[in-house]
Amino acid sequence: MQNRLRSAIFAGAKAALIVALWVGAVPTIGQAQTYKAPRTADGKPDLNGIWEALNTANWDIQDHAARMGPVVALGAAFSVPAGLGVVEGNDIPYLPAAAAKKKENAEHWLTADPEIKCYLPGVPRATYMPYPFQIFQTPQYILMAYEFAAASRTIYMNSSQKSPNDTWMGWSVGHWEGDTLVVDVTSFNDQTWFDRAGNFHSDALHVVERYTRISPDALDYEVTIEDPKVFSRPWKMRMPLYRRLEKNAQLLEYKCVEFAEELMYGPLRKQSSEGKGGSK
Repeated sequence: MQNRLRSAIFAGAKAALIVALWVGAVPTIGQAQTYKAPRTADGKPDLNGIWEALNTANWDIQDHAARMGPVVALGAAFSVPAGLGVVEGNDIPYLPAAAAKKKENAEHWLTADPEIKCYLPGVPRATYMPYPFQIFQTPQYILMAYEFAAASRTIYMNSSQKSPNDTWMGWSVGHWEGDTLVVDVTSFNDQTWFDRAGNFHSDALHVVERYTRISPDALDYEVTIEDPKVFSRPWKMRMPLYRRLEKNAQLLEYKCVEFAEELMYGPLRKQSSEGKGGSK
């Protein structure tokens, strides 16, 4: 009995030591703030490269359990994976009417989500979709090119220019705060969502993004969301973004419009054909 007890204690202590060593070897975002990023020619942190989020935020930015997907015939192939949320406190402060709209969106996801129709994903959703994006950095402009739908946007550094109109990807103005790139994004339309769970915004959306190098191959991405038409207060999301390390890493073409044409316009073509037939 004593031998078994001694063995159990030893095994537990050994496991605790392994966990402690492993946790101590993995830097947290807070610990990584001492990392000194390489510099570009103008002395700013170098964010150039191809990056990608490794989470389930595109399914749901809040905590969610695994569940059956929307197409039963596909079985597990399109089921929803469980995921930890990226929302600070896991709470999105919807106004009452907006909360009802979010619920309605979720119930009609397959026909209402702009992603299904290959519309531009908006900001910040473009950042954490399950596709890579590339940053091209210069002193005056920073270009972000996204694989999904060939989306892109230009960040105007230290600019006072105003957007000529509202758009899917908004109007991005950036500046540096120490080693952090801060991007103020406004002038959105109201057509994009934050995820497949129906989280949405209005045309009053204001996004502030913060990109910080925390290691040679990782960025800390923090985003503040403000929209007085939809939310009772500002709220935040935060996640790491990882560098793609393949030697031949590149953005490939994913112009998904042609994949959505039958879904969106097929019924119109069929109605037109029926109309012609009926006029003979």
